[in-house]
Amino acid sequence: MDELRFDGKVALITGGGRGVGRTHALELARRGAKVVVVDPGVALDGSGASSAPAEEVVNEIKAAGGEAVASFEKVNDVAGAARMVEAALDNFGGLDILINNAGTSVPELFEVQTLDQFRMLNEVHYLGTVYVTKAAWPHLTKSSAGRLVNTISEGPLGIHERGTGYGGAKAGVIGLTLTLAAEAKFHGVGVNGFAPRIATRLSAPEVLSHVYDRPAELFEKNMAMFPPELSSPAAVYLAHESCKLNGVLLVSGGGQIMRMSIMENAGYRTDDVTVETIAANIDQVIDMSQAVDFGIGATPKGGAGGHH
Repeated sequence: MDELRFDGKVALITGGGRGVGRTHALELARRGAKVVVVDPGVALDGSGASSAPAEEVVNEIKAAGGEAVASFEKVNDVAGAARMVEAALDNFGGLDILINNAGTSVPELFEVQTLDQFRMLNEVHYLGTVYVTKAAWPHLTKSSAGRLVNTISEGPLGIHERGTGYGGAKAGVIGLTLTLAAEAKFHGVGVNGFAPRIATRLSAPEVLSHVYDRPAELFEKNMAMFPPELSSPAAVYLAHESCKLNGVLLVSGGGQIMRMSIMENAGYRTDDVTVETIAANIDQVIDMSQAVDFGIGATPKGGAGGHH
């Protein structure tokens, strides 16, 4: 098939200076998009700041003949979110694509994770996604091909320990993505989620060593097996105007692309609902062998789908 191009489109990518966000920015620019690279260059705990990550990506895009500008705003700042969107409007005259990619992680057991850490993770992941999307939404709905890609995670599925802070915050992003998709279909905007399986500073060997209580060297092969380049194409596809998905969550990494969804089964039905009838039929209640996807999955330009 022909190359999927983004000529004439304007894309804003938060956390675009490093990791998979950097790969998104470079690939979108290579395919013709004008890109706003947002990255304040902070450490994982939010401290410090550096213009280098965003500027380096912008310079790389320009050196390859593309168009890009840098923004050093933080997503968890309402005014900063507005300014990064203004950067797209001032420099390129509009905004067609938003990839909410900025994130951080402080993996710790629930009893050790502090309330301040819970608050920070929610401010960056959930509220940061809300703030930037809120500022961008009027422009995405005006675009003839508005696309919103929210970076989610498999973390909320409870797949490993030390994930309550991060997983809880990302669960909020999943909920926001699916519920906004239900409204987005009326505007012709595609709203989908992208869960990357990548080796970055959030999943460096020393971080995974702490999460799983195993030697760091056991995770060093992940750096080669899960580079951002084998994950990013799924997000770039979701950002393309030819993608008619809406309310869909894709997982991608290591050369594999999958769909993640919320499922519901038929359960057990009775006119006599008691604690005892539930206990007696709990196996049927929790049996997911015949479960179906719960959501819309409608095309952004093709009308709404129902629950199925």
